[in-house]
Amino acid sequence: MKSPLPNICDLTHASYTRKWVTLSILIGIAAGLGSIVFYWSLTTATQLLLGLVAGYVPPTSTGEGATVFTGVARPWILPILTAAGGLLSGLIVFHFAPEAEGHGTDAAIDAFHNKGGAIRRRVPIVKAVASAITIGSGGSAGREGPTAQIAAGIASALADLFHLADSDRRIAVATGIGAGIGSIFKAPLGGAILSMEVLYRRDFEYEALLPSFIASVVGYSIFASWSGWAPVLGSGIVPPFSRAYELISYSLLGLVCGLVGIAYGRSFYYLRDLFRSAGIPNWIKPAIGGLMVGLIGVFLPQVLGTSYGWLQFAINGDFIALPATIMLAVVVFKILTTGLTIGSGGSGGVFAPGLVIGGMVGGFLWNCLHSFPAITPSSPSAFVIVGMMALFGGIAKVPLAVIIMVSEMTMDYTLLIPSMLACSIAYFVTGDNYIYEKQVNVRAQSPAHRHDYSLMLLKSLKVREAMISNAPIIGPSSTLDEVTQLLERYEVHAVPVVDEGRMVGIVAKQDALRCICEDHPPAKVTDIMSGNLIVTYPDESLFDAMNKMIVNHISQLPVVERNNPDQILGLLALDDVTRMQCTENDS
Repeated sequence: MKSPLPNICDLTHASYTRKWVTLSILIGIAAGLGSIVFYWSLTTATQLLLGLVAGYVPPTSTGEGATVFTGVARPWILPILTAAGGLLSGLIVFHFAPEAEGHGTDAAIDAFHNKGGAIRRRVPIVKAVASAITIGSGGSAGREGPTAQIAAGIASALADLFHLADSDRRIAVATGIGAGIGSIFKAPLGGAILSMEVLYRRDFEYEALLPSFIASVVGYSIFASWSGWAPVLGSGIVPPFSRAYELISYSLLGLVCGLVGIAYGRSFYYLRDLFRSAGIPNWIKPAIGGLMVGLIGVFLPQVLGTSYGWLQFAINGDFIALPATIMLAVVVFKILTTGLTIGSGGSGGVFAPGLVIGGMVGGFLWNCLHSFPAITPSSPSAFVIVGMMALFGGIAKVPLAVIIMVSEMTMDYTLLIPSMLACSIAYFVTGDNYIYEKQVNVRAQSPAHRHDYSLMLLKSLKVREAMISNAPIIGPSSTLDEVTQLLERYEVHAVPVVDEGRMVGIVAKQDALRCICEDHPPAKVTDIMSGNLIVTYPDESLFDAMNKMIVNHISQLPVVERNNPDQILGLLALDDVTRMQCTENDS
């Protein structure tokens, strides 16, 4: 006969599914709509500021417009424009939401690890406006960081709306990061993988993967329905990998990208720290950074904005519009201008600049190696695309996500093998260097998972590892004064009572103190001891022993043999469990 009561596991699974399917769809809708609003704001700001004011229409990628360079009509105005954009962005950010400065992905990562996933409601709006102004006026930054912080902020608000716990809010924020980036880059699978990979340098937040799959698909579908379904960097431009000897040149590419990635990360934080130490108001700093970027842009406009159009020139192998010397200059000065733009407090992402720098490294290196056709691919597009993956995948510690994402941006998976090799080499070369400083190494080091790992630790440790073996004992005929002396001398919360080698009871500190306060306190230990013994065993886990203390409202347990419960072996206090836990965590 079938039970009328549903299985509790089925109920739990059904509840989890309903919650996360619903929330993931809502996060995906928010990411898709947020990407549309931000993309429109960014392109409009670029047309108004760079286009109308400076007379510079930056080339765009194949999937987003025309890859054409028409020159800069009024280059002299670029420093004024970028400085004004930085000043306006600084005023908005530092007045309304200082946490919206810099690259948004890192702020979202920080919210996950250290703030329970909490992001203030105003942050998405401030981030969108400030980033559109920063990038639209010529600042060297990417659009993925702002999109990630916008989607993560909305996800945090949705979690609050549904009164979710901190643990669920954190997963919602991670899902928002992946859905936002996956939407605006038209790379839903890469975005979903990024959501669980970008939080750590050597680990994954696997709980975010399935919600991110749903949210990224929804967000991508909404954004692509509005902007078009063509991949960002075009398709059909890469010849398939078919010669094993080419792996030699791809290995060299991975090595060089790793070294340039180190320069990218270190110079970015050097400039950031330099601006932070400057004794001037924060809202002025982005204007100073913007002025420097504009001065560089007068001579090298390729570094202004997102630079995706120039990356497209490199992928297409158009060395007339983009000679090898210009590629090298873009590598050097894109690193500098990105640090000046975002490190000064401007608003934008470091993802797109990283892809551009990596692509230019690949294009320049191909020009150096193409005279060795035995080991070098015939088309520069392969080197440019693998360079994009290797440099940012290594320094951002997201090799898997970037490999998939760039493959989706080019709608081409024929370079997976050389990409895997180059990204692995770049990842190991970069070592402990990073571009996202709020990442932690592994889950166990994240404040978000400290409680989870503490419980696992207590379950793995045994009572014998924390108990006090030389515990004080007392006889049943001893006096109350002798009990209090032992409690004070050994600083324990209870003293076992032993009669002829057998434990017959225990005297708790609170019982002894209560008796002392009475007018006629009992004279013997037998009058105040408890015979209802709650004990633990040497081979019992600290987790189980701690549960006994919590459930029974006691702070110390006698430790006895399982086969001989009358034989006292020691004492285990709640303080001993806590001390052991802290010691193991520190080690």
